[in-house]
Amino acid sequence: MTVTRRRLFRAALGIGAAAPLGFIGARTFGASRVASAPVIDAPICHVAAPIVLSPRRPIRFAWSGTGVCTSAVPVAVHRGYFDKHGLDVEIVNFSGAQDQILESIATGKTDAGVSFALQWLKPLEEGLKVSFTTGVHGGCIRLLAGSKSGITQVAHLRGKTIGTTSMVSASKNFYSIQLTKLGIDPNSEVQWRAYPGDLLGLALQKGEIQAIADADPNVALLEKRSKGELVTIDTNLDGPYKNLSCCVLGIRNNLIQEDRDAAAALTQAILDAAEHVANDPADAGVVFGKYSTVPPEDLADMLRTHTHHHHPSTPDLKDELAVYISDMKLIGVLKPSTDPARFANRIYANVLT
Repeated sequence: MTVTRRRLFRAALGIGAAAPLGFIGARTFGASRVASAPVIDAPICHVAAPIVLSPRRPIRFAWSGTGVCTSAVPVAVHRGYFDKHGLDVEIVNFSGAQDQILESIATGKTDAGVSFALQWLKPLEEGLKVSFTTGVHGGCIRLLAGSKSGITQVAHLRGKTIGTTSMVSASKNFYSIQLTKLGIDPNSEVQWRAYPGDLLGLALQKGEIQAIADADPNVALLEKRSKGELVTIDTNLDGPYKNLSCCVLGIRNNLIQEDRDAAAALTQAILDAAEHVANDPADAGVVFGKYSTVPPEDLADMLRTHTHHHHPSTPDLKDELAVYISDMKLIGVLKPSTDPARFANRIYANVLT
């Protein structure tokens, strides 16, 4: 479907239909063609001086438009952080699976994107040429259960059926890891069923599933709208995961090799935008609300539960990735022969020093 510049401009200003961008289909808009508010300076602690490219570099940025935790991307557009660093960014929206974003980056259809580390590790192990340059935030994956179900912790899921949005989702991977660590086989001692996100609550009400593993905004909305019938029993900010990145910025290796300055500017713009989200979640909720039917104040509340101040671009990110790699080996998603430290080193690029 052809989308005119005028329609995109109207959508960016919140005029007309306000359906979530992630449910409309593949669309694009250029950062230089969207009305932007003045940049609110974010702390720049990763480099000695701001990176400002001249001439401006064109970048195609893949974004799903569905996860509120990726608010740093539209914030970078609408609050001028891409512009600030000399980038002319075109957002390419993907309404499908997150691995489609990674494939588009690896094949050069787009240059970069943000998504769950846990969902991208397997394709990267198989050889896709993309590197992570920074974490973006922690949190946003949660496990819900009925308040009267007797399920109050992950260990209570033995023999239960868990609903998720995809059999390869980051949420499924994360809770498969947690079950395994508790001595529960995630393949034989629990069942998994995939549903569209808006049907997970109904599936639980009908007894088809007993718990829901998904990410914001869907799980937060399900819990709020249930009026106490659903409760969060676990998140990916519990235990050792509270200090880990959840989503990461991936950039195609060719861009890093051929135009390191552009990769650095892109990384710094996302870092600045992530700080903006952390420091002003209310404004970030307004920005993300341009692409969602969820009220901005609800989006802001969700963002406050994440750790948007946590976005390591230093080699510390390699250590975080190694944790996830070890965990993914534990559940058999990654090969037993994969060395976590070596793999983490291969998929991390330090572009800011």
